[in-house]
Amino acid sequence: MQVNYTPEEIAVIVGAQRVAGSADRSVTDIASLSAAHPGDLSFLGNPKYRSQVPDSAATVLLLPLDYVGEPRAGQVFLHVENPSAALARLCARIEQALWPKPAPGIHPSAVVAAGAVVDTTAHVGPLCVIEDGAQIGAGTVLQASVFVGRDARVGAGCFVMPGCVIATTCELGARVRLQPGVVVGADGFGYEFVKGRHEKVPQIGTVVIGDDVEIGANTTLDRARFSRTVVGEGTKIDNLVQVAHNVVIGKHCILCSQVGISGSTTLEDYVILGGQAGIAGHITLGKGSKAGGQAGVTSDVAPGAYVNGTPAIPYMLERRLAVLHQRLPDLFKRVERLEKPE
Repeated sequence: MQVNYTPEEIAVIVGAQRVAGSADRSVTDIASLSAAHPGDLSFLGNPKYRSQVPDSAATVLLLPLDYVGEPRAGQVFLHVENPSAALARLCARIEQALWPKPAPGIHPSAVVAAGAVVDTTAHVGPLCVIEDGAQIGAGTVLQASVFVGRDARVGAGCFVMPGCVIATTCELGARVRLQPGVVVGADGFGYEFVKGRHEKVPQIGTVVIGDDVEIGANTTLDRARFSRTVVGEGTKIDNLVQVAHNVVIGKHCILCSQVGISGSTTLEDYVILGGQAGIAGHITLGKGSKAGGQAGVTSDVAPGAYVNGTPAIPYMLERRLAVLHQRLPDLFKRVERLEKPE
């Protein structure tokens, strides 16, 4: 990583509200509090690591506004409202330098149908295929081997990494980011058992993804049986997630790795699903609700509720039952002693 920022430059980038100390060397790397060396930047993003700050050798530390303490000689404390968010802003600046946007244009090895519309400011990388009627928006980057199907639409400022598929008639809003291997618009998994055979149900709908959505590597969003599968504005989806046909995901939801959502389920705005949570079909998870990792959600979840376990129940009840479950062997021994004849 090629980083070279003075403490003063970092203070401006992160919007530091208070600065303590001074240093005459630049920051050339980022490290954890305990692993940092002079020339590194570190941050206190989790209160559990507060005790590591005084001993950290980092040259620049991003600290919360309520942190009490003074820097050592040659060290700078930048006090910010949210150190983790401040680090993200700095990393965004670094990312722009490390991976600058490629120049507009279409690579000679790309196959672009005559009826496709590619904005002159877009970049289409090697071995991409863009079918008839597809539209690629201003400033969008398609890296190598991206497939954009017939009549699909990719909005402005999107960044699509290698090996992604945006299938026929699917739509991406503005500033959507797809990690490698994302598939948007695979057929939904639909079959009817008729006279001893599984007959395929045609999947003739589409997928519509809102602005500022990010989708992790090898995640699949199935096209709807009819109408639309929807991902709302600002939602973030991790790697290896399965979103089935006709699912509707609201705005600013978080779906962690290996989540699976069955067909025709609705996630209202600000829902959070922990890793490997499984969500049954034809149910609704209310606004701001949460499901813990590996939860099995089989019925509607009220707005703001936090559920865990399989089948999912209120989080605190599930935690109490988990503790009691560990005490069952002793309980059975006590019952056996009580049942023995004297």
